[in-house]
Amino acid sequence: MGRRDDLIAKYADDLRTKCGMQPDMDLLTKVTIGCGPAIYDADASTVAGGQPHELETVKDNFLIKKLGLSDGPNLMAAIDSVLDTYGRSNPNKYRAVIYYMLTKHFGKESVYS
Repeated sequence: MGRRDDLIAKYADDLRTKCGMQPDMDLLTKVTIGCGPAIYDADASTVAGGQPHELETVKDNFLIKKLGLSDGPNLMAAIDSVLDTYGRSNPNKYRAVIYYMLTKHFGKESVYS
């Protein structure tokens, strides 16, 4: 297995153990690939859930630009919901896992078809 495959396996484990969901491995793989080289950088591969500017970046760059959603209070509410599911006290909230859960939350799997 390559380094990316190892990371995907780690993300799938987080989804199972920390989020209580069975991941769609095909979608998780596509979301991970969509994150690009950020998954290999220790800082960029995680989301600091307690930093408002970081959450704004997730909203603007992922939800609006990537998923094509319209801005509104429902976007930040969805991010908060995902962070609650992941566990706010969990220090390693992986970007690919958060993006995967947001994609599922909004039913936007077709973006990765």
